[in-house]
Amino acid sequence: MNPEEKLVVVIADDAIGKDTPHGRTIKRIVDGLHEFDILVASIASLEDARSAYANLPEADCILISWTLGGAGSKHNADAKQLIHEIRQRNEDIPIFLMAEPTGEAPGALTVDTIREVNEYVYIMDDTPEFIAGRIIVAANRYKESLYPPFFGALVKFSKDFEYSWHTPGHAGGTAFRKSPAGRMFYKFFGEQLFRSDLSISVGELGSLLDHSGPLGEAERYAAKVFGADMTYFVTNGTSTANKIVFFGCVTKDDVVLVDRNCHKSAEHALTMTHSVAVFMIPTRNRYGIIGPIPPGEMTPGMIKSKIDACPTTKGIGNKKPVHAIITNSTYDGLCYHATQVEELLGKSVDSIHFDEAWYGYARFNPLYRERFAMRDGAKNPKGPTVFATQSTHKLLAALSQASMVHVRNGRIPIEHSRFNEGFMMHSSTSPLYTIMASLDVSSKMMDGAAGRVLTTESIEEAIRFRRTMARIHEEVCGGKKSKDWWFGMWQPDTVTDPKTKKKVPFADASIETLRDNPSAWVLHPGEKWHGFEGLPDDYCMLDPIKVTVTMPGVHDDGSLDTWGIPAAVVVKFLDTRGIVNEKSGDYIILFLFSMGITKGKWGTLVTELFEFKRHYDEKTPLEEIFPDLTGAYPDRYGGMTLTSLTDEMHKFKKDHRMCELLQEAFSILPVPGLSYADAFKNLVRGEVEHVPVSKAGNRIVATGIVPYPPGIPLLAPGERTGKPNEPLLQYLKSMQDFDKQFPGFEHDTHGVETIKGEYMMYCIKEGR
Repeated sequence: MNPEEKLVVVIADDAIGKDTPHGRTIKRIVDGLHEFDILVASIASLEDARSAYANLPEADCILISWTLGGAGSKHNADAKQLIHEIRQRNEDIPIFLMAEPTGEAPGALTVDTIREVNEYVYIMDDTPEFIAGRIIVAANRYKESLYPPFFGALVKFSKDFEYSWHTPGHAGGTAFRKSPAGRMFYKFFGEQLFRSDLSISVGELGSLLDHSGPLGEAERYAAKVFGADMTYFVTNGTSTANKIVFFGCVTKDDVVLVDRNCHKSAEHALTMTHSVAVFMIPTRNRYGIIGPIPPGEMTPGMIKSKIDACPTTKGIGNKKPVHAIITNSTYDGLCYHATQVEELLGKSVDSIHFDEAWYGYARFNPLYRERFAMRDGAKNPKGPTVFATQSTHKLLAALSQASMVHVRNGRIPIEHSRFNEGFMMHSSTSPLYTIMASLDVSSKMMDGAAGRVLTTESIEEAIRFRRTMARIHEEVCGGKKSKDWWFGMWQPDTVTDPKTKKKVPFADASIETLRDNPSAWVLHPGEKWHGFEGLPDDYCMLDPIKVTVTMPGVHDDGSLDTWGIPAAVVVKFLDTRGIVNEKSGDYIILFLFSMGITKGKWGTLVTELFEFKRHYDEKTPLEEIFPDLTGAYPDRYGGMTLTSLTDEMHKFKKDHRMCELLQEAFSILPVPGLSYADAFKNLVRGEVEHVPVSKAGNRIVATGIVPYPPGIPLLAPGERTGKPNEPLLQYLKSMQDFDKQFPGFEHDTHGVETIKGEYMMYCIKEGR
């Protein structure tokens, strides 16, 4: 038998290994289990058991001694505690309670413990063979229950070793083994991947396109887990999921309300459907962090005035908006009060689309209540139909490209057969089964108690990192005369203790206060830390697992101090240490505390930030820090120190007003000259020309101009650039000049091509 297929039993008993009648009996049980080819993990204390179980997800059955803790455990408290903690993490794993026939009987158990235990065995009376038999039955039943619908069917099919006369042509990996390069590929990924890579011809597994068989069951199971009326599996990411929703709701000349903070896939969907965008403008703070759309932007009166003023709605017969798309949470972790958003936008549109690509975990933790689309109790037959598109692969556990579309029907329900036509336009007839299986498994992982445990662990680790960073800041920079520096954290300065109602410094707040109290993360009006003005209380909350580390050098008004540390240098330093962040801005770095983060990972991050500080303070030569950079550009960086590079870069940003220009550029809504679709038509027909940014004044861009990260459009296709001395082009020019001055630190901007150091972009030929 494959070791991975063997049953695993955990025995928690502090008599293990002791030469006592009880200890010898436990040894006989362990030996008996080994004879049945069962793997046994023996744990001899309560603390070891608590620690081990959290790291033993492969356990199939757990045996716990009723006398765990010995005479020091009154009323069997240790055993009860361990049983309860296991049940908090896993509602289904079989738990056997072991006792001796010495007056101890099931009648001594409390009702709560009886509910949590599966079986009760007398270790002195029951034989090892009998106990092993009971374990095998219970463990196999449990193991079988772990398979969600599609993954279970896939595993069963792959075990049949059927001859393949259908696609894919590698036929279970056989073709790869016929070539040296193919054999290397085969060995790297392993046989199981190729045996499970099957064709849509395999009827036993169902079809993604007609949602039949085990695949259809898996989607219905996901809908139950994620709180939706209907769920669709998508195998090309949320970029495609967003297009699927548009194709189910929007067509030519329809007006769509669009969050200006939208992913470029929404831009592509608008182009493909020939619909017309009317933008709702989000806020920005001093760090350039994109905030929520203020509720005033979503009122019927404001929406009507925007539609009437939009040049691309001229000549459209029906100007009533049909759909709205909102990014929730934002790229920096700001979460709307979704109920309020639906109430506001639901007065203007019949369908609302929450792009929750980075937010698929919200349903599974009470900290996020009321702040995501598929909420319990949110169904409203008189309200709008609500969509949520989620990149399951981003912050849940699934393979890359794995995404889902969730639907909650409202006053105009989605008809599956009609919606599915749009779904099929964007879905391959040869989807990768392993991606779909990972979606199915992700649903299973989040079902029941496990979802809350996994999300809580992520939240707690993020909180511990945040408090550690805040405490270091207090120690390093706390004194009134201190001129030392440390990195900041974008988070509340103080938190109100729910028990005492008093404010305490964030670093001193308890884990429980920060973990269980949404108000601790709300952007309350008047608080300086978040930097957003005009937001009502409770409208927006910071997601604690999206952690933004701030660099020194930015004033509260967004202007730069005479001294500071740009994030680009810190990002490059961390990258050389094997630490890759999610995204960064001019003076911020974002780290995601997903389910895969551990204390070791964030502890290393803190250590490396200290290393950067040490090298900066000690003026370490740049060639010791970035040898690849100094080797590639010896004339530019030779002889410099980490300190001199950082100081020069900060001075450049300050002198060129880069942060202020970013704010000003993104606060302007450019004037549209063409619809997205018409701009793209010109691009395809070649009715465009490459124009340098220095000569792009008053031109219409043919493609979106989207600085990364995070990928928010500065200019959308068909929009006018404005005058040469206005912020849009001035900001692009400042980035161009920065790239020339600091090679190796260039910006990444979609829609811009750098030729001989000059930014070039496609503009519609004049006269068109």
